[in-house]
Amino acid sequence: MNRILFCHLPVIVLFAAVACSRPTPSLEGLDAAAWKADRHACQGIRAAGIAALQEQKKGFLGLSEMQIVSVFGAPDRNELYKRNQKFYYYDLQPSTDCPHATLAPLALVIRFNAMGLAKEISIE
Repeated sequence: MNRILFCHLPVIVLFAAVACSRPTPSLEGLDAAAWKADRHACQGIRAAGIAALQEQKKGFLGLSEMQIVSVFGAPDRNELYKRNQKFYYYDLQPSTDCPHATLAPLALVIRFNAMGLAKEISIE
């Protein structure tokens, strides 16, 4: 009996993960392709969507890192923190990597817990 359960355990875990995961939301009112292409917000596309992000940010809580990357693209910067926490930074205004940088640019900051799920989302 234990052998049968052990053999089917990966299938059970996979089924539970798929059944419990929720669909990945999209960026409402924003052009996702343009957002992803505007690295470091140099083109100003991301700045135009700050209000929309402010309204939608709670809908992205609990998503995995892979889901966040599928919505927002690769982060402009990331940071590893203690206890396996990660921070992803998406510039919303031109950063120092742009020719016309903003003095103190805003960024979308996503904190992931040790399980790799978005725990906190803020605009700073």
